[in-house]
Amino acid sequence: MGQAALKPDRRNAPDESIDWKRVVHLMLLSRELDEMEETRLVPEKKILYQFSARGHDLAQVLLGLNLTERHDAACGYYRSRPLLLSLGVDPADALGSAMARGGGYSDGRDIGVVFNYPNPHGASALPMCGGVGSQYTPTAGWAQAITYFSKHLKDRNYDRAIAVVLGGDGSVASNGFWSALTVATTQELPMLFYIEDNDFGISVPGSFQTPDGNIAANLAAWKNLTVIDGDGCNPEEAARLTKGAVELIRDERMPVLLHLKVPRLEGHSFQDTQTYKSEELVKSEWARDPLPRLKDYLVPAVVSEEEWNEAAKSAKAAAEQALVEAESRPVADPETVTRNVFFEGPMQAMGGQHCAGYEPPETTDTPESGGQRINMATAIRHTLDREMSINERVVLFGEDIGAKGGVHGVTLGLQEKYGDARIFDTSLSEEGIVGRAVGMALAGLVPVPEIQFRKYAEPAIEQINDCGTMRWRTNNRFAAPIVLRMPGGFFKCGDPWHSQTNEVAFVHQPGWRVAVPSNAEDAVGLLRTALRGNDPVIFFEHRAMLDHPWARRPYPGDAFALPFGKAKFTRQGKDITVVCWGAMVPRCEEAADGLSADVIDLRTLMPWDKEAVLSSVRRTRRCLIVHEDLGTAGFGAEIAATVADEAFIDLDAPVSRLTMPDIPSPHNPVLLDWAVPSTERIRQKITDLLEY
Repeated sequence: MGQAALKPDRRNAPDESIDWKRVVHLMLLSRELDEMEETRLVPEKKILYQFSARGHDLAQVLLGLNLTERHDAACGYYRSRPLLLSLGVDPADALGSAMARGGGYSDGRDIGVVFNYPNPHGASALPMCGGVGSQYTPTAGWAQAITYFSKHLKDRNYDRAIAVVLGGDGSVASNGFWSALTVATTQELPMLFYIEDNDFGISVPGSFQTPDGNIAANLAAWKNLTVIDGDGCNPEEAARLTKGAVELIRDERMPVLLHLKVPRLEGHSFQDTQTYKSEELVKSEWARDPLPRLKDYLVPAVVSEEEWNEAAKSAKAAAEQALVEAESRPVADPETVTRNVFFEGPMQAMGGQHCAGYEPPETTDTPESGGQRINMATAIRHTLDREMSINERVVLFGEDIGAKGGVHGVTLGLQEKYGDARIFDTSLSEEGIVGRAVGMALAGLVPVPEIQFRKYAEPAIEQINDCGTMRWRTNNRFAAPIVLRMPGGFFKCGDPWHSQTNEVAFVHQPGWRVAVPSNAEDAVGLLRTALRGNDPVIFFEHRAMLDHPWARRPYPGDAFALPFGKAKFTRQGKDITVVCWGAMVPRCEEAADGLSADVIDLRTLMPWDKEAVLSSVRRTRRCLIVHEDLGTAGFGAEIAATVADEAFIDLDAPVSRLTMPDIPSPHNPVLLDWAVPSTERIRQKITDLLEY
């Protein structure tokens, strides 16, 4: 839509539709809280991280008061407390969280300026993250969920809802910003990009983030985007442009970028002395302080001098009362800090289908007999098909999964059956794929994003980490249960880009369940459990097993589901325990042929079935761990350490591992066959341990 025709207007009469007295109260309250932190709580070491909102506050308050729809949501960053106050956050929660006390945003688990606010009766604040730019793609996901609920599920409550993301000028250089901008404009989503430009990213000028330092000017020709540029310190202009931007999105259902110039009146954080700014620049910034401008604008037109002074006293009293309440809150019991990594029973306030009253159908872990024998790719497709047919909240997306059916053929025919609202291709951005999945899950959908190959997940690692830690760092206020499908491992040949496994990286990301099925039956059972569950899941699809003859199994039925953390004994014996997963299972089975060995397919790595392994080792007294991943810090090291720690006196031989060397997967098949544990080498390792 190009540059908007919303130009500055010097009309003096305040807009009567705006509750200016509320604006005054919130503005003064925000200032009191900043003042209290800067002069008392930080010097007293009661707050360890402090980010002043002075200068940004007026514009944020005006924005928050425009978010009036029940399904509106905003995602901000560390300078966004004025917005939170305008949405209705209790000042005692804001201060208590900053002081890392119990309760509040995180029970003292996260930095107090990293906000979240589940609000079932009005606009919510999505869980903020500490990484600059990480807020953009989840907000785009929320906007896409709004569109899905409105257009596909015909829920009229979403027809005028919008998603809002706040960011500073420094964040416009981030991958997340550009990915979200692409998503919002190509999909025409009801999303507001609210850019608070204070000219600095800590000490780096805005001209280092975007040419000439004005993202609005540089995006003026961007298609499907209305760009609005204005002064966030001018009360009339900021109010009019903000209101106009929000109304435009509600009416047109298209994205808008609102760029407002604001001063950062204090350092980036309390510790920042701003020595990189000249004295003249600091003075010019204070000359733009929106607080005295607000007073000049409203007194006496809306409030009298006496009413302003009373409002200031009231705000100070509210801040002091918030401090009393915050200081009365204890520090959380340290023994509780390990809770809520995964879903434990009490339902989160927002996020996932279970919050909306979802009741999963009955399941069984006993497979039906007589099903057609299918390969693992078909088994995954059947399961996705079945779950989509009975649950309209399930949506699939990724690169090439639509008309092409995925580069591995797993989603063939699903878009034709369910339409491109539920099965859709994405832009080439893994951060965008995972980040938007997070936002969609927060809105109550069941997103099933696909990362085309394991190695391609690297650009999305920040979003993967943020998704996994969400339940813990919000102390069960929010969760984002997504099912992230991820093919990987060798197939015919290898290479450093398409053939990596490295599952252990996801096991080391708190909050993720990790499934590594080796065959069609297990793939059905674990995927169904993931799709009906309440935690984020990495579902690892080994490329070599998708059509491997050994991995073919009869379809176990539409009610078949497997619990996570329950291994399977594919062979049972008395002389040695062989632990494996994925593509190593058939090789270990073949290597153990004719021997008396327990072969254990873990099936899931988080959680993993420690008791099955330990009980087997205590009986066989020998243990070999085989995996395709690298040896150093591979998941086998965790298993070996556990066996050594808890079953050492039962061992008749050292715990042993057979893995790839510490190299990427080589391309030439001869080199690959040398690097990946072969049946012959596994057999030899077993023999060596039996002869020890």
